[in-house]
Amino acid sequence: MDRVKAHPLQIPSCISPQMARWEWPNLLNQPRVSTMIHHPITKIIRERRSVKPALLRPDPVPRKMIELLLENANWAPTHGLTEPWRFHIFTGESRQRLAKAMQSFYKQHTPIDKQRTEKLEKLGKNPLLAPVVITISMHPDPTGKIPEQEEIAAVACAVQNMHLTASALGLGGFWSSPPLVYSESMRDFLTLDPGDRCLGLFYLGWPQEGLQLESRRSSIDQKSSWQ
Repeated sequence: MDRVKAHPLQIPSCISPQMARWEWPNLLNQPRVSTMIHHPITKIIRERRSVKPALLRPDPVPRKMIELLLENANWAPTHGLTEPWRFHIFTGESRQRLAKAMQSFYKQHTPIDKQRTEKLEKLGKNPLLAPVVITISMHPDPTGKIPEQEEIAAVACAVQNMHLTASALGLGGFWSSPPLVYSESMRDFLTLDPGDRCLGLFYLGWPQEGLQLESRRSSIDQKSSWQ
């Protein structure tokens, strides 16, 4: 097997000189990497689960926790520092207004022969099962210099920050994106700007007692290629 030539890592100036001296061939042997495998952030990332509204308890989530989720979302990477994420938070009785709106949009935008009673009922029930529902929206760069797909990617990074924070706090989260969220009706309901897009809803709450959700991933070797 060919030996991999050692190349110094291109490390930003904010990184310590000790880290800057690392080289690719012996990177995995560094104590810092070994420690990282057992670091709390690795555990949080790998044990994060999507918890659907039906598996959440109705107990309220403290406002301070919700604010922490949003603030961590605000520190997601963003090309050009456009910070395109926008959130609307529904708690208490405002969830009823959201539920009714979603049922209305479903009937408005779904052909009659395609409408399903159970789907309509679910759209009205889910916002009331979770104590918190946060709508996820994208406000694109007004100059048009940043491609829309990059703005959407930034919003997804913000949601990941939010989801990981929720997991660290013992909360459950679920990003839902029924087709109706992309409608103009939803945009108008949220009073978004004309170019903005709603990308879904993030259900948030306390998982049911004793809930254990399993997950798996296929090997990263199947999804990566070293060049």
